[in-house]
Amino acid sequence: MDASPAHSGINTAAQTSGQLSISALPGIPLVNPGDDLTGIICDGLQQSGITLLDGDILVLAQKIVSKSEGRYAALDSVTPSAAAIELAKEVDKDPRLVELILSESKDVVRKRKGVLIVEHNLGIVMANAGIDASNVEPLEGTSSTDAKQQVLLLPKDPDSSCKNLRDRLREKTGADVAIIINDSVGRAWRNGTVGMAIGTAGIDALLDLNGRPDLFDRPLQATQVGLADELASAASIVMGQADEGRPAVHIRGYAAKTGHGNAQDLIRAQEQDLFR
Repeated sequence: MDASPAHSGINTAAQTSGQLSISALPGIPLVNPGDDLTGIICDGLQQSGITLLDGDILVLAQKIVSKSEGRYAALDSVTPSAAAIELAKEVDKDPRLVELILSESKDVVRKRKGVLIVEHNLGIVMANAGIDASNVEPLEGTSSTDAKQQVLLLPKDPDSSCKNLRDRLREKTGADVAIIINDSVGRAWRNGTVGMAIGTAGIDALLDLNGRPDLFDRPLQATQVGLADELASAASIVMGQADEGRPAVHIRGYAAKTGHGNAQDLIRAQEQDLFR
């Protein structure tokens, strides 16, 4: 694989073809509300010399999708409720931020000083409902540390966002590709964040291998692969987490059939969750 600065790519083993090509698209600008992500992606593909083919996968950072959809909130426009003020004292967070977190959540799962884990309205269990200020431009006339800063919320419906992008890319390029939106999340039993799929289209997010033989022809009995999460995490390696500016990644080599599932398939039902 070409690992030049324009590609910033890696090679790794793929489940089906033996080799996976992962390339961060160059030249992706800062995204603003209403921007045409399809056009921006196509420009990045052209700069990298990539022509989309059927079966390719594009992984997009949540932030550029949220920004294009105008999912900003200014903290100084938020009036915290009594519940948010009380909870903010417990977790040592800005009450206005806590109010936003509660408005984006179904339930508070865990809390302690500095940590607030919730079940997002989408069903995803995550810190702070995915609300973040990193790599979010400050309000005009303020600094990045100003109390009047703005934050970014998750897309309202990431699966629909993926479907719309997939449809527009197919209209523009003729290629039938899969789209994944990824976000960085922590894990209950492990240190460090990893990429996770919060939205998908055109690929089965959950791959059921039950019944397939292992090396000794024994049928698998309890093997489901979080395929979209694995691809999202792989893409995160070349995206980076800080100031890299590589929020769109092209993946080729995973010869998956077009799927009809979505990221909601990855969420474990609460009645099957042994840890809540």
